[in-house]
Amino acid sequence: MPAQNKNFSLISSEEIFTSVDQDDPEILQIKEEQEELCTSLVKQEIDTFFVTPAHEESEKPYSCEICGKSFRSNDNLLVHMRTHTGEKPYSCETCGKSFSHCSNLTVHMRSHTGEKPYSCETCGKSFTVSRSLMVHMRLHTGEKLYLCNTCGKRFTDLTTFKRHTAIHTGVKPYSCETCGKSFTYSSNLKVHMRTHTGEKPHVCNFCWKRFADTSALKRHTAVHQGEKPYSCETCGNGFRRRDNLLLHMSTHTDEKPYPCETCGKSFRSNENLLLHVRTHTGEKPYSCKTCGKSFSHCSNLIVHMRTHTGEKPYLCTTCGKRFSVPSVLKSHMRIHTGEKPYMCNTCGKSFTVSSALERHKAIHTGEKSGNEAGNNIGSKEDV
Repeated sequence: MPAQNKNFSLISSEEIFTSVDQDDPEILQIKEEQEELCTSLVKQEIDTFFVTPAHEESEKPYSCEICGKSFRSNDNLLVHMRTHTGEKPYSCETCGKSFSHCSNLTVHMRSHTGEKPYSCETCGKSFTVSRSLMVHMRLHTGEKLYLCNTCGKRFTDLTTFKRHTAIHTGVKPYSCETCGKSFTYSSNLKVHMRTHTGEKPHVCNFCWKRFADTSALKRHTAVHQGEKPYSCETCGNGFRRRDNLLLHMSTHTDEKPYPCETCGKSFRSNENLLLHVRTHTGEKPYSCKTCGKSFSHCSNLIVHMRTHTGEKPYLCTTCGKRFSVPSVLKSHMRIHTGEKPYMCNTCGKSFTVSSALERHKAIHTGEKSGNEAGNNIGSKEDV
């Protein structure tokens, strides 16, 4: 076990169960549910990571008769007892959700009002509770209060720390009765159950689309707000998701680790490989309910459906003309900008679209162009 820094204040077991970042409404539920972990098994696991000075133990004269946990005041004991009885006397008049403590209801109400009274003086970000602001400030100060006594690693926030300790303990006491999958926290099990029930309680305020968990909602909301927090250090391009950035990074390295076993062609992602394999198998799992035409990729079906609906969501801001796919809008914009990115290597003439270049090259080769041979240049096999 690594030596402990004498100037570093370890967090007691009681503080671990009562100090939770409550900025997110789901975190409130995590706090309520983490208090339910007050079993002798989990208490023993937590005690292996935390040291509580003897003089602090003596200042907790109120003990729970059910699990033996001690508290400094009778009020705290009474609140704790609700984790055993399940009592939640404080209810939200807006959504009906109940809480075991009035302070949790007060914080929860801010999820309806949008109130965030605590602001960071460094970056201006606001929070619903002071505890969240305090945890956030550690990003600026670099302070890491939570120490793992097993490996010596330190953490800024409690949630990350508790998830880390599960690596060492391996304790996953919450199991799904439907599929048997186990989880460290009951809150994780609750979110997982929605994959079976189909429940999607989190709603996008922009388009009213629903999601099973807050993280998926946040990723989706970034689409509306235009946020691209993940930037490529090589070219500066921004991305909404980290996995998209990682995939983009391979364009700079030319790394293509996923080869096709049939033809040997390589791809940057497994998803692209799976789509390519369908060119060999002929699989077209996406069918149009209107005309029955099938496609190898769902995006091609979406574009095809616009031929039936007449939808043209992509607008040219210069002339007002609309298009059904973004690639056609991009080609159209070159009419206004004068851009001609496709150049003939033989005579140097440039063209706005690749299909025009292909037709032009036939002049030099004497061969028939793709259009003359009956191929509809510019439209994919599936589109």
